[in-house]
Amino acid sequence: MIETQFLIIGGGPAGLSAALAATESGIETVLLDDGLTLGGQLTKQTHKFFGSKMERAGTRGFVIGQQLVAELDGRKKFTAYLNTTAAGFYEDGVITAVRGEKEWIKFHPETVLIATGASERMIPFPGNDLPGVYGAGAVQTLMNLYGVLPGRRVLMIGAGNIGLIVSYQLMQAGVPVAAVVEAMDKIGGYLVHASKIRRLGIPILTRHTIVRAVGDEKVEGAVIAKVDENWNIIEGTEQQVDVDTICLAVGLSPTLEILFQAGAEMKYVPELGGDVPLRDRFMRTSLKNVFVAGDAAGIEEASSAMLEGQIAGISAAKFLGADIPDFEERIEKIENELKSLRSGPLPEKVRQGLKKVIVEWK
Repeated sequence: MIETQFLIIGGGPAGLSAALAATESGIETVLLDDGLTLGGQLTKQTHKFFGSKMERAGTRGFVIGQQLVAELDGRKKFTAYLNTTAAGFYEDGVITAVRGEKEWIKFHPETVLIATGASERMIPFPGNDLPGVYGAGAVQTLMNLYGVLPGRRVLMIGAGNIGLIVSYQLMQAGVPVAAVVEAMDKIGGYLVHASKIRRLGIPILTRHTIVRAVGDEKVEGAVIAKVDENWNIIEGTEQQVDVDTICLAVGLSPTLEILFQAGAEMKYVPELGGDVPLRDRFMRTSLKNVFVAGDAAGIEEASSAMLEGQIAGISAAKFLGADIPDFEERIEKIENELKSLRSGPLPEKVRQGLKKVIVEWK
């Protein structure tokens, strides 16, 4: 049994930021991550971040990940368990994990942060199980981590930020993108990303969807069509696209199995990606010693995840009795930065979702 003050599950932007904040306050911190390296989604993000200095704006995502890890490196009260998957959260507060698929470890922390991120959504269509159908995260992993091209010509499904960014990265890697297909009547991502791929000649087809993949043993094409305001395919608008790869960027869902096991109070909030935990402004869930941050708290950008991680780390340290005389000032500063990030028309959905989950515990 490994005893620790603060256990963080997830080594992405939220988990790393929380670890930095907690260890700065002298809190013994253990972090579990199922990857072979720390950084989570940051390791595959080659684009530069927006925001301000607090979100390391102007720096590429994978570099931000390296910076966070470097700042943690050598801290006496920090221990990371890589290739380690949290497997159970028990009533007595014990958390079990499997390291390397062979070693079973038990942890007994005083407080916990769930920063498990999100998983990619898939959509049903005939042929969606053929080789050549990928999630956008898998395409990023192949290209940006391993230098492997996913195919020779790609159809992108989804015009949110991920779909637009990955389309640009595909073109940078020399892989033509036939089109970006979006069922909504407008682009879901930032216009700066859309402008970049439009300048490269990639058409963005709104009010379109994929009908089916073409091919018997692998993807050899795709059929797309227009949809009406009720999302029904408009007959006579089908057209075949010559591609060998279909990339799905149709959203993310919070990864929360471990928090369901813990018994935290949850709520289904579509604006935040699905089931999410209720929490207060300090990122504390209905379980008084369990915090949440990042995509596990609701789907947003990595910049927001880092700020939420800071709040969770500072709050967990305070909960554990650390002396933080400027606690309220630090929390308010981060909250104001989050408010700035969430301003404007695109994050309106997030703002509406947060109204449904932020509570004040008695």
